[in-house]
Amino acid sequence: MSEQIKFKIEALRKDIRRHDYLYYALSQPEVSDKEYDELMDQLKKLEKLYPQYQDEYSPTVRVSGGILKGFKAVKHGQKMLSLDNTYSFEELRDWEGRVVKGLEDKENIEYVLEHKIDGLSANLTYEKGKLAVGATRGDGDSGEDVTANIKTIRAIPLILQGQDIPEFIEIRGEVYLDRKEFVKINSEREKAGEELFANPRNAASGSLKLLDTSIVSGRRLSFFAHSLGDCRGIALKTHLAYLEKLKSWGVRTNPYTRLCRNIDEVIVYCKQWQEKRESLDYEIDGIVVKLNSIAAQEKLGFTLKSPRWAVAYKFPARQATTKVLRIKVNVGRTGVITPTAELEPVECGGVIIKNATLHNFDEIKRLNIREGDRVLIERAGDVIPKVVKVVESLGERPFLIPDTCPACLGKVIREKAEDVAFRCINPSCPAQLERGLLHFASRGAMDIEGMGESVVEQLVGMKLVRDFADIYKLTVKDLARLDLFKEKKIKNLLTGIEKSKSRLLSRLIYALGIRHVGEKAAYILALKFKSLDNLLKAEIEELREIPEIGPVIAESIKDYFSLSQTRKLIGRLRQYGLNFKEKISSTKAAAFTSKAVVFTVEMDKFSRFEAEELVRRAGGNTSSGVSKITDFVVAGVNPGSKLDKARKLGVKIIDETEFLKMLEEK
Repeated sequence: MSEQIKFKIEALRKDIRRHDYLYYALSQPEVSDKEYDELMDQLKKLEKLYPQYQDEYSPTVRVSGGILKGFKAVKHGQKMLSLDNTYSFEELRDWEGRVVKGLEDKENIEYVLEHKIDGLSANLTYEKGKLAVGATRGDGDSGEDVTANIKTIRAIPLILQGQDIPEFIEIRGEVYLDRKEFVKINSEREKAGEELFANPRNAASGSLKLLDTSIVSGRRLSFFAHSLGDCRGIALKTHLAYLEKLKSWGVRTNPYTRLCRNIDEVIVYCKQWQEKRESLDYEIDGIVVKLNSIAAQEKLGFTLKSPRWAVAYKFPARQATTKVLRIKVNVGRTGVITPTAELEPVECGGVIIKNATLHNFDEIKRLNIREGDRVLIERAGDVIPKVVKVVESLGERPFLIPDTCPACLGKVIREKAEDVAFRCINPSCPAQLERGLLHFASRGAMDIEGMGESVVEQLVGMKLVRDFADIYKLTVKDLARLDLFKEKKIKNLLTGIEKSKSRLLSRLIYALGIRHVGEKAAYILALKFKSLDNLLKAEIEELREIPEIGPVIAESIKDYFSLSQTRKLIGRLRQYGLNFKEKISSTKAAAFTSKAVVFTVEMDKFSRFEAEELVRRAGGNTSSGVSKITDFVVAGVNPGSKLDKARKLGVKIIDETEFLKMLEEK
């Protein structure tokens, strides 16, 4: 039976890798998205039931979640150089002249042309066909090790397939975000009140450097391979042959790559894509031109910064000049105050532009921009226009950063001198209310079942709820006004609201949405102060002395509780009968008393924090890493490297079912 299960798991992995190859490398899918997802679900279920067959190269590792501790530096086998740029066809011909001059065989000069993807360069190291390291370009000699995030990108194979796979190879390419995904992410960020990405390149770069792999996985990054780094175990004669070999190994290359026999053909190709680049699903800002012959590449060699055998032709930027009519500020749903330039309408890249982002107040200072100035704006790739510079200073009055929130007149703070963001910290600010209510009602906070996005949107829109406390005065008559709310749904929501009143203090502290205070910090504060009244009276020095809190979180807590709006909110929550105390359990589960426990990732019934809280209340200790002093590792869905380390160290491994049984042992 065991061998049959193992065979089934391996067969599923092989089948999924084949479908990845057909979809990403050949663009010839054989199954629908639904059928593909069903195969993946089968594999995930089997790996969960039989964790002994887990494999770090399984397709399921792409969808695992986890918080990384940071990125270490990793040295590239061969230096990653940048390309020299050309901005006109005359400059392109000058470059070609230098190439011809440096080569003896002038009859067989060919060029390979590829789209210059507007993304983030990445270096993928494969050892014996398996992805060992994924790194950013960094300074060229060394980059950041972002392997965990690279593994979430489905266009990048974890294992190379086919023939002639080298012992060691560095495959280089561009991590990017396509247009649709970029629009989707910015739409979600706008709804959440977060700062928008300026363009897909910034979004891709920011995503690849996130420390939470579950967020990276949700961003749906993609990849095109385009260059060769260090390589051992294979000989290649041309760049085009290398690209064909990559394709046979299951590595995605750009389908619009073209072989050109002379510079005239190169220029025709550049002109074509300069005109029709908007038809692509992804952003390009130019064309990369490379010598096809690798022997010719080696003969020409490199400068200190760039290869002599390759160059980029950059498309003209889409720019225009116009007048700044007004600088206005908007409040995002996280309280961040963002400035925007309202412009005299101007045509730019085929679109009429009326507004441009100024990103933050430091940018206003850097540009020295004022209302009335004439400015140069740029629209890079059909995304949010930005102000590049002031071309004529006509404005008289410098722009003043608001000290009160334009939405609620509450206090605006800059938490640290080096921060660029100014923020409204009023918990009842109407601009932040929807997001705040969703967080307040979420599972890890007050856990109000039935209060989802649609309900919150209607409650705020109808002005039935103006702050967190208003939740507790909702009536049957109020809820009957909501779409599709009948007797049963009304009863369920009111029951959920009533139950939330008895949640522990740690849940309430987290639910309030105090900046920097997550679930763990809320739990620590609740254990330390035992009641909300004690926390309200806490001095800043007392908060700073808590090892897990520190000065930044302490300042945030003190600022929050010093607001008159906060005091008023807490008074109303008290009036509605919410629990302001933390229940300190005296009951210990014998199996966990003084034991060190590590959780791999999320489980079915609990978030990781919820599970850790159960262990702490049972008299145990939790840790994020496996070591020799670890007593138990609880393996959840897609456990990853922690499970491998636990096996090597001989640490006892249990599943969720066994974990629950142990909690009941007295």
